[in-house]
Amino acid sequence: MIEHAALTIDGLTKSFATTPAVQTISLAVPAGSFFGLVGPNGAGKTTTLAMCTGLLRPDMGRIKVFGHDVWQDPVTAKTIFGVLPDGLTTIDRLSGRELLTFQGLLRGMDREVVNQRSTELLEALGLSDAENKLVADYSAGMTKKIGLACAMLHAPRLLLLDEPFEAVDPVSSATIRKILQRFVARGGSVVLSSHVMATVEQLCSHVAIMHRGSIAAAGPIADVRGDEPLEDVFVRLVGGQTNDGGELSWLR
Repeated sequence: MIEHAALTIDGLTKSFATTPAVQTISLAVPAGSFFGLVGPNGAGKTTTLAMCTGLLRPDMGRIKVFGHDVWQDPVTAKTIFGVLPDGLTTIDRLSGRELLTFQGLLRGMDREVVNQRSTELLEALGLSDAENKLVADYSAGMTKKIGLACAMLHAPRLLLLDEPFEAVDPVSSATIRKILQRFVARGGSVVLSSHVMATVEQLCSHVAIMHRGSIAAAGPIADVRGDEPLEDVFVRLVGGQTNDGGELSWLR
């Protein structure tokens, strides 16, 4: 394992009834890296991130964030990372500004600091004009952006993001990308899950490919893909195949 890792996963295992979802995986995310966790739908990405953030208890294994065990020392660990879960559920009867204030005060932050950071985040994410609008009335892209603002409000060292670009319009996507790239450039670490290889290839320095709850390949993205596009490596490792759609001859 990497000595200075932002996130360390050791022997992580989870089953639902008799169905294995994550099968004894081990992984190290280098500090300061932009790390992509990729895999087809049902590969175990969301389950893995849910265990890493303390939202789902593993059957076995350990997770550490900068050396702090997520399950044995959850209070310390959760001050270090920020989370944007897939299918984000927020208190949507609050405005964007109110939601950030609530999140900050819930974390015990000083109100003045919360106000200052909220203003900066709303401006950076292009939400200043909607800060007094109910989150329930936000578009999908705006909801992702206010979720990211909540994840970053307490100045975490690590962001754990589950499908942050899913259902997001190109303008919002570009804004989120720039924010995350600046976060990493200033020393932060990001783990994002995705099944869109082009996004991961453009953003990430490291990647892990999951398939059926296991890690099929992991490392610096240049090493994993070699001389091939990442998508070709991904399809080969997960056993996918393409065809010409000839079996749908009735669509004429």
